[in-house]
Amino acid sequence: MTARPLPSSTPAAQGVDATGVLAFLDAVEAEPDLELHSLMILRHGHVVTAGWWSPYTRERPHLLYSLSKSFTGTAAAFALADGLFGLDDEVLAHFPEFEADITDPRSRAIRVRHVATMSSGHLAETVDDAYRTDPAEPVRGFLLQPPQRDPGTVFAYNQPTTYTLGAIVQKRTGQPLSRYLRPRLFDPLGIDEAAGWLWDGAGRELGFSGLHLTTESVARFGELYLRDGVWQGRRLLPEGWVAEAGRAHVPTASRMFDSGSPDWDQGYGIQFWRSRHGYRGDGAYGQFCLVLPEQDAVIVTTAATERMQTLLDLFWQHVLPAFHPAPLPGPSDADAALAHRLTGLALPPATGKPAPPERPEDWAAVPFTPHGGVCAAQPGLTGLEVTPGAGGAGGGDGTGGWTVTFTENGHRLALRLGAGGWTVAEEPLPVAVSGGWTGSGTLAFEVLFLETPHRLVVTCSLADRTFTADWRHTPLHHPPLGLLRAPVGPRA
Repeated sequence: MTARPLPSSTPAAQGVDATGVLAFLDAVEAEPDLELHSLMILRHGHVVTAGWWSPYTRERPHLLYSLSKSFTGTAAAFALADGLFGLDDEVLAHFPEFEADITDPRSRAIRVRHVATMSSGHLAETVDDAYRTDPAEPVRGFLLQPPQRDPGTVFAYNQPTTYTLGAIVQKRTGQPLSRYLRPRLFDPLGIDEAAGWLWDGAGRELGFSGLHLTTESVARFGELYLRDGVWQGRRLLPEGWVAEAGRAHVPTASRMFDSGSPDWDQGYGIQFWRSRHGYRGDGAYGQFCLVLPEQDAVIVTTAATERMQTLLDLFWQHVLPAFHPAPLPGPSDADAALAHRLTGLALPPATGKPAPPERPEDWAAVPFTPHGGVCAAQPGLTGLEVTPGAGGAGGGDGTGGWTVTFTENGHRLALRLGAGGWTVAEEPLPVAVSGGWTGSGTLAFEVLFLETPHRLVVTCSLADRTFTADWRHTPLHHPPLGLLRAPVGPRA
């Protein structure tokens, strides 16, 4: 069954001055290294702005990174309401098999509420140590890292806390997080897509990262929280949960980033950050779900940027003042200008000529090896070939395009490079490729992995038959190229 679309409206009818949104878009374009993939703004329950930067599209899921944490916290809310555990339970009570191994008194004192609010007593991230200590059971690896302070007294952004919360939910429900959330959250909200979530070697959905959803699905989630857990007249979240999750349980000032990141200094809730305005779920590289109760608004972005504070600053500077208490006079020229602007959003393709200026046959099936012997950005990438034509059409003159084939860990991944713009493919995985020849001996192209924030920049040199490959933003889970896509639903 196809979900009923979210109600839409002109900005003016919902008291939003479209000139503020246009100014925000101008500011984003003027800032270096701010790359948005989508933007959706809801006001008074109506979509007033929705845009995707081509080749990203409305129907495509996007890796949310740590915005996934807010969904894990929501799964915990349902499990608490089902009576499966309590916030004051000791974590170790849910893993009695580790009882003999965990001897540190602070580790033994960690409660569910401490992992839910990232106040386990640790002073820094422990994810590498936890997985290194026990790759097969990261919860045990985490509990074997002695906290430096008493649980509940200090904040540290710490992936294994959320992982442990998600592990408790999955253990007590006997289901992956996404399957447990399907009838309780996804189906009622009209989230039809598979809601794929990455797994780890312990056989669990990660919880702290790895969820892939569309922009609109995240907007529906934000709207649920804005409405205090009620969706279309039906209460989904336990009464009081939204207030509990959205308030600051532990101070975060000076615990996350250097000074100059004020939106990370407002405190941490239950898998949500407090902001200078409202609260939010957020994920690496600009995946945001901003819930703004005072403005009765939700703002969602997917993106590829490390300048996340700058992105929030631009929202507060341009979009926040655009919210007015009453509808604005209409029809608005600014509304029409914004609607037109949103239809033309696009990421510029890489530059390059569609064919080498001289001797295209020199490129045919030439094997390229990593410059310097190892591709540091993607160590398993050991070779690359460039071949003219595709599907028997044309040659190396641009009419049939080219195929670039990566070899990684013995597996081959062939991608199409067309004659201009972005060439989009769904198989063997969703990508867009653009680029061309910047000289007779140099091919430069870029690969967007369209269900993620990630872009691979590749340069091939015919002179020495080597290539370089660098990430614009490094994938945090370090997968092979062929796995840079959304998983298809939960495992059995």
